[in-house]
This record gives sequence, structure tokens and C-alpha cells, in this order.
Amino acid sequence: QLTESGGGLVQAGGSLRLSCTYSERTLEDYNMGWFRQAPGKERELVMAISWSSGITKTADFVRGRFSISRDVMKRTVYLEMNDLQPEDTAVYHCAADRYTGVPSPDADEYEYWGQGTQVTVSS
Repeated sequence: QLTESGGGLVQAGGSLRLSCTYSERTLEDYNMGWFRQAPGKERELVMAISWSSGITKTADFVRGRFSISRDVMKRTVYLEMNDLQPEDTAVYHCAADRYTGVPSPDADEYEYWGQGTQVTVSS
């Protein structure tokens, strides 16, 4: 029900915008999160948002470089990533949690997942 796109290869300092399209309108109100998983590492939260409250959860490593937004008409959630660094290289997944309160940083709380999109940052 979730499909990511927008990944690719970019040089350090570059930008990418990831897209996550959801097929069911019911997901529109769910909390949405972006997670990433690098080889040999655990999946970790990048950013998550509660659309009803506007509350976000952001990983420390983001340091103001990323932002999350959506286009309701397109049923698409975006992760805008700027000043990308090699350590940002990972598979990025979007996920939806039917809970609409404060977004959880725990991947296990999210019921719906996309297949992921690869982001590779070269130095």
C-alpha cells in the first residue's frame, strides 16, 4: 500500500526528494514515518509526523537537513533531503502507523511499509 521512489546516487552535499505514495485514502490520517537501513545496521528512524497534531520526531543525525511534507491530492508524502553525506547511504522506507498521536520512533509500531528506495551518497 506504500510505494517509495526518488532514490538514487548523489554526490556529498547534494539533495534528493523521496516520495511515498499510498494507495488507500484511510492511510491519509495515519502517522507517517521515514526509516532507513544501512548494510549491517538496524533500521532507524529518520523522521516521523503526526498529521493531526503536527508533532514530528526527528533523528539527531538529521541536524536540520531533512524535512517531511505531503500532497494530499496526490496521496504522497515527501522526504526532502539536503546536504547529503556518505553516512546517509541506506535503503529508505516509508511507513504508516494507524495511531495518530505523538509519532513513535519505534519501527515495530508501524503496520504498513513500502519496499524501500536506495539512496547512495558518494564522497
